[in-house]
Amino acid sequence: MRTLKDIAEEYDFLDADDRYRLLIELGRELGPMPEALKTEATLVRGCSAQVWVYPTGDGAKLHFLADSNAAITKGIVALVIAAVQDRPAAEVAAMDVAAALEPFDLRNQLSSNRTQGVPNMIALVKDHAARIAAA
Repeated sequence: MRTLKDIAEEYDFLDADDRYRLLIELGRELGPMPEALKTEATLVRGCSAQVWVYPTGDGAKLHFLADSNAAITKGIVALVIAAVQDRPAAEVAAMDVAAALEPFDLRNQLSSNRTQGVPNMIALVKDHAARIAAA
């Protein structure tokens, strides 16, 4: 998976249509998420599409699997995951993920329907990280 910094550098040079294509491409680059992990516990609430996020790894190196049934939304969750992937759980729990995503200006780039679930994606990732860090 690309780093958030690498994605942001590419994103800056693109027009609106190409930014959509980049988000779709990022979603395609997510590792597969087994169907068995797509449960109520991993479902992100408040999204216009279905989105699932599942933590793996341990407190030292937290890794997330994610998926969505909508291409753009899958790209958005890929951005969220890129911000936190393979970091220590305590760092992710304390991280300002929304600030890390500010260079993408998602609220102005995408419809409110597409971005309404982003805070919930971030909250689920941070909650998972806090639970793992506390264990």
